[in-house]
Amino acid sequence: MIRALLLGVAFAIAAPAVLAEPIRLKDLVEFDGVRGNDLVGYGLVVGLNGTGDGLRSSPFTAEIMTALLERLGVNVSGETLAPKNVAAVFVTAVLPPFARVGGQVDVTVSAIGDARSLLGGTLIMTPLNGADGKIYAVAQGTIIAGGVTAQGAAATVTQGVPTSGSIPSGARVEREVDFNFATLGTVRLALRSPDFTTAGRIETAINTSFGRPVAAMLDAGTVAVNIAAARMTSPAHVLQRIEDLSVQPEERARVVVDQRSGTIVMGQDVRISRVAVSQGNLTLRVEEAPLVVQPDPFSTGSTIVVPRTRAAIEEAPGKGLAEVRGGTSLSEVVAGLNALGVAPRDLIDILKSIHAAGALHAEFVVR
Repeated sequence: MIRALLLGVAFAIAAPAVLAEPIRLKDLVEFDGVRGNDLVGYGLVVGLNGTGDGLRSSPFTAEIMTALLERLGVNVSGETLAPKNVAAVFVTAVLPPFARVGGQVDVTVSAIGDARSLLGGTLIMTPLNGADGKIYAVAQGTIIAGGVTAQGAAATVTQGVPTSGSIPSGARVEREVDFNFATLGTVRLALRSPDFTTAGRIETAINTSFGRPVAAMLDAGTVAVNIAAARMTSPAHVLQRIEDLSVQPEERARVVVDQRSGTIVMGQDVRISRVAVSQGNLTLRVEEAPLVVQPDPFSTGSTIVVPRTRAAIEEAPGKGLAEVRGGTSLSEVVAGLNALGVAPRDLIDILKSIHAAGALHAEFVVR
């Protein structure tokens, strides 16, 4: 009886305090074949208010402008073109899955020369090519710039990125991707965060929904769904049925730090063993106080500068060793780290040291 009671207490302590919220299947996986395709093109933006490319430093702008004018029937052979309201740009877009001819997609326009701003410019008809070199869409329209620049005689202020912008619904689809989704016999679900436990739960949820074996876990990142076993009209009907199933994901314990901003993010499963930490700061101080020495009046000497430097290293008084108690929940881990009373950037160094000591039980990611 006592042994059973002790086992029950041990199980209660080992059980997780907080469970992750169930997530829709469509938010956890990517469906095989249901993806976008990247497109890119090289074009010309006109109508800029004197903020375009300098043709001396961007000769390719003059070349594309000449080719465009000649294609429109304007003969510019032997002419010297020097407009300041034209800029060469790269145009990028993503062709969404199942896009049909006549559909519209958003595009992003970015200057590649020395143009100062694309504000108010208009993109001239630009073909957008896929990875296979074929044209899938054509872009054109007025650019919405992502920033603005104000310039005076002695100062310039820039907010945002004026050399990049977007055109909502700025490209029209001219070619469809050759992919017959309805003929698939098996649809694979690719987990965005591969995990064996999550994949197993997805398999169980799908099979429970159909009441028979339909899904099979292939590995930590893939679950295959048999369309024939689902006994439905098409793969689209199968995905429509399973994409709203709720599954509780299992994520790896992870600590992510951004050294540039001092940001620290911890997952709910992060644990720290009981450790003692001592952290101090060193201050390096260098003071320059040069002394100017002048010669006596009517002498033949010259004025010289005598350098005087004082250098010192000061160490701030520390608090000695501080204990960080081990925690069985995220709130206890956070409380233990906050008890150190240090700044976020110092806390990043402490977390690195705790991880090196083997007391941080999580994946440590530094960006």
